[in-house]
Amino acid sequence: MIKKLPLKIEIYNKEIIKKTISANKNLALLNGVSGKIPNQNILINSLSLQEAKDSSEIENIITTHDELYQAQLNISYLTREIKEVVNYKEALLYWFNQVKNTKLLLNKDILKIQELLEKNDAWFRTQSGTKLLNDKTWETVYTPPQNIEEIKDLMANLEQYINDNNLEDLDPLIKMAIIHHQFESIHPFYDGNWRTWRIINILYLVLNDLLDMPILYLSNYIIKNKAEYYRLLQEVRTKWNWQEWILYMLEAVEKTSLQTTKMVENIWKLMWETKKSLKENLPKIYSKDLLEVIFFHPYTKIEFLVKELWITRKTWAKYLNMLVEAWYMRLEIRKKEKYFINIKLYDLLKKWL
Repeated sequence: MIKKLPLKIEIYNKEIIKKTISANKNLALLNGVSGKIPNQNILINSLSLQEAKDSSEIENIITTHDELYQAQLNISYLTREIKEVVNYKEALLYWFNQVKNTKLLLNKDILKIQELLEKNDAWFRTQSGTKLLNDKTWETVYTPPQNIEEIKDLMANLEQYINDNNLEDLDPLIKMAIIHHQFESIHPFYDGNWRTWRIINILYLVLNDLLDMPILYLSNYIIKNKAEYYRLLQEVRTKWNWQEWILYMLEAVEKTSLQTTKMVENIWKLMWETKKSLKENLPKIYSKDLLEVIFFHPYTKIEFLVKELWITRKTWAKYLNMLVEAWYMRLEIRKKEKYFINIKLYDLLKKWL
C-alpha cells in the first residue's frame, strides 16, 4: 500500500548531503551558463526535442533525429511515433510557460499535460487491471492502486506536497526524487505516465526557481542506467531503500547538468565562431537576426524565414543559396520540398544527443 506524503524516513546522511550540494552546484552552473545564448528559444527548441525523443523511447516509442527535425517543419508524413514525440514537446513548452506565470502545479494541470500528450479527454484510471511487467519475463513486478477513489486521494496528497514547501523541510532535489517515485507508484494513467512525469519533473524545478528554462532532461541518463532505475524504484517499495534511490536521482541531476552545460557552451562557441566567419566571408547578408534564425533549429525552410524576418522569399532564397555555397548550410530535397540544414549545429547536436 502506498503511503501518503510526507514520509517519516531518515533521508540525510553524509553521502546524500555531499551529493545534494554537488548536484545543486552543477544545476546552478547550468542555469547561469544558459543565459549566454542570446535567444533562449535556441536552447529550448533543440534540447526539449531531444528530451521528448528520449522520454518517449523509454516507453518504446522509437524515432530518429531526422524524423523529428523534419516533422517540426511538416516535411514528411507524420507517423504515430513521431506525433507522440512532437506532442510531448508541445505539452512541455506550453506548461513551462503556465507554471512560470502561476507558480503552481496542480492536478488539473497534470491532467491537461496528459491530455496534450495523448490527445484525448484525460482522467485518472477508473478501471482495475493495470500492472507493471518485467519487459523480459513478462512477470508482474508491481501492481499500482486499482481503485479510482484511492488514486484520486493519493494524487490530491501529491498535489499538496508539490505545492506546499512547508510540509517537509527537504532540499527541492530530494523532494523531486520523492515526488517522482510517488507518481510512478500511483501510476495514475493507463498510458504515458513516464512522459507525463518527465514534464512534471522539469516544471517542479522551475516552480522552485532552480531553472529559468526547461533544459535539464534526465531521460538520457535513465536510458543509459535503465536497469538500475527500475531496480531502485522497486527496492523503495519492497525494502524502503530511499537512500539509494535519492542518490541515483541526485547523480542523474549532477551528470546531466554537467553534460548539458558543456553542450550549451559548445552551442554558444559555435554561434560566436559562425558570427565571426559570416562577418568576414558574407558581410552583405550577415545580421544578428540571420544568425539566430539559422541556429533556432538544425533544419529550416524558406517559408519560416520569410515569416520570422519579414524578408521576401526571393531574398531569403538568395541568402540561403549563398550559405549553401559557403558550406554553412546544406540543401536537401525530400517529398518535393526544400529544406536547409545548419551543418555544424546538426553535427554538434547529433554527436551529443
